[in-house]
Order: sequence, then structure tokens, then C-alpha cells
Amino acid sequence: MINVTLENFEAEVISASKSQPVLVDFWAPWCGPCKVIGPLLEKLETGYGGRFKLVKIDSDQEQQVAAAFGIRSIPTCILLMNGQPVDGFMGALPEGKIKEFLDKHLPPAQEEAGDEPLEEDGAEVDPAVRMEKLQHAVATDPANDEARFEYVKALLLAGRTDDAKVAFAPVIGKTASVRRLASLQRWLEAIDFEGSIADPGRAVSEYDARIGANKRDFEARLAKVRLLMAQQRWTEAMDELLEILMRDKGWSDELARKTYIAILDIIEPPRPKVAEGQIPPDDPTVATYRRRLSSVVLS
Repeated sequence: MINVTLENFEAEVISASKSQPVLVDFWAPWCGPCKVIGPLLEKLETGYGGRFKLVKIDSDQEQQVAAAFGIRSIPTCILLMNGQPVDGFMGALPEGKIKEFLDKHLPPAQEEAGDEPLEEDGAEVDPAVRMEKLQHAVATDPANDEARFEYVKALLLAGRTDDAKVAFAPVIGKTASVRRLASLQRWLEAIDFEGSIADPGRAVSEYDARIGANKRDFEARLAKVRLLMAQQRWTEAMDELLEILMRDKGWSDELARKTYIAILDIIEPPRPKVAEGQIPPDDPTVATYRRRLSSVVLS
């Protein structure tokens, strides 16, 4: 356990987190719950045998650092990996809950990064095992955008939206330059859109009525697409997007085409390993809808 100030923050937290997860405990001497959780964190640091590093920051003395993290109450713990905060919790959680938090993010004990491939050679992989491998890959190499894409995608497919948002947060800034991450963001936005609607089923019927009255009501079509995406009804969503593209390819800065490509990114399964010189086969659904997109866009 290390006491951190503004002077050594860069070295002990930011730089250190690029080689080892760093858990920052924001506390103050007058804080009763801080005195409860502090010894637990120190015990866990020892018990986890180097899987994470614990540092403590006195939020009264280091108000600039606390403000930078938006600390509003203490104790608050923030986990950093590869120089970025990835998750946190507030309050004096019991030891079991803290372990759950740590185990969700830290690489498994007594394993080295790269021990196992993410995908077996054409074999079926148990979803829970694959999820663990993906989590391990992201934890040990936070800059691995491919592993992060597959991990966030797996969490969303499993309905673990909150966990997916936490895992996606460190790469939000990359969505402008990494297309597949932007595709995940469109899916997350669709899920949030569905969550803002009291009765999604009724909303789809209302959008259908609007579309029936006006085939060029692209706003209604796109809203329907977002609900279909949230419900993982991918081919229906792409069919609706094709209806927009057939009528106006450039509508809203090519939003229909970009959303269609995002869905293709999402539904395309990981490529199986094949012998050198061979090309892995395309997924039939992805191949079909790629051809349909090309025929519409190039017509």
C-alpha cells in the first residue's frame, strides 16, 4: 500500500497502471467507513499476490486529484488499467463484494497473458469459458481492441448491459477511428433508446403505421431499426435499413448505410482458424446481406 500525492500520482498511479492494475482508495482521516475498508483492501492486496497494486489518496489533502476523479463521497475506490479508470465503487463494501469487484476485472491468478487462444480451432467453445478468456485478454492487454470488441459483444449478447458499458468506457474515445468500436456504440445507443420507451412493442406498431402512411418516413424507420437492434433482431433491422437505402442512399449523412455496416460487424462471428493459404468461409447470413447492401448501394 502506497500513500499518493499530486507529486507522485503520475508515477505511482498512471504509469504503474500500464503494467499492473492499480486500485486507488480515496479516504480521509475523519471518515469512519474508511477505517473499516482500509484494512480489508490491504489484506486483499496481500492475498491477491501482486494481481493489483493498492494506493491511498487523502481526499482532504489532495483535493485537486479528488476533483479530477469527480469524488463526491468517501470511501471511493477507482480501478485503473493502462492509464485509464475502468470501474469503481463507493462505500465500505464487505470483503466478499470487494472480491467480486476485483475478480471481474483482474487477470486470473497464476496465468500469463497469451497462454490460450481466444478461439479454438473450429471447436465449439463454452460461452462461460470464452467469456472468461475474453475478460482475461482485455485485463492483460487493455489496448487490444479486437479482444475488447469481442468481450463487450459477448456481454451484450448475454444481456449484461451494465457490465458491457463498463468494459466499453475506456475505448469510447476511439470510436471515431476504430469502426468496430463505433459499431458497438451504435448497439449500446440502441439499447438505451429502447430503455427510454415505456412500451417498445407498441412503439414498433406505431412506427409501422407511420411507415405505412409514408414510405419515406425515414425517422420512423430508423427508430424502428434501433428497437430491433436492441432486441437483437438483426436481419429485420437490416431489411428496414435497405428500404431507406433504396429510396435515399445519402439520407442523414449516410446514416442507414453506416448502421447497416455496424450490424454486419456485430453479427459476424469470429473467423475460425484454417490451414495456411486457405480462406475461412464467410458466415452465410453476413455474406447474403453484404451482397444485398452492395447491390443497393451500387445500383
